[in-house]
Amino acid sequence: MSRLGGSSHWPRRFLAGVAWLSGIRVRQSGEPIAPHTLIVANHVSWLDIPILAAASGCAFVAKDDLRGHPVMHWLCEQNRTVFVNRDHKRGIAEQTAAMLRALEGPMPLALFPEGTVSDGRQLLTFRPPLLSAFAPPPPHVAIRPVAIDYGPAAREFGWPPGESGKANFLRLLGRRGTATVTLHLLPTVPQLTDRKQLARLTHDAIADALAPSGVAPAAV
Repeated sequence: MSRLGGSSHWPRRFLAGVAWLSGIRVRQSGEPIAPHTLIVANHVSWLDIPILAAASGCAFVAKDDLRGHPVMHWLCEQNRTVFVNRDHKRGIAEQTAAMLRALEGPMPLALFPEGTVSDGRQLLTFRPPLLSAFAPPPPHVAIRPVAIDYGPAAREFGWPPGESGKANFLRLLGRRGTATVTLHLLPTVPQLTDRKQLARLTHDAIADALAPSGVAPAAV
């Protein structure tokens, strides 16, 4: 499927509109994200995607099962999403190559190494295998942790156990009032050859940024 005009500007505007309609007002702290950057971020809500895309113009690494959702799949393709199938062990090399190719382009690439959303109260453990392609990264690729900080509203925006995807979507899209979400654009981390060390370093940097909002690392 071709992209409209070969550009991804319109998905960024659309996603910014989704965040705005949900009452999200974004504040950024830190240096802007440059091209050829892997964004490693915590994952609280599906709203993380429009928030990050609107702020940085990034593409995303997403689960392959989104291919089964025609609207989301189409939108993901327009925004140059890289789909991965974590259960397809034989395809890991191909998926790694796809992520590295994406970073050759002008858009940063965002990855959520928790592998799932949370209830907003805790930062889950980062999964080292999801960072395998970037330990070490290519010399021209920077890795930057980004803490998505919902502040005192984190529990409201989290995804509690037992809530369906449809219910969560409608609840957040239909909420009243506004909430400020701070994107802590943290410094670039050193190039590392150990994926576990990379997972731990990025996790700890994000945990430190979220600590003032009462978000604690999950017990291992």
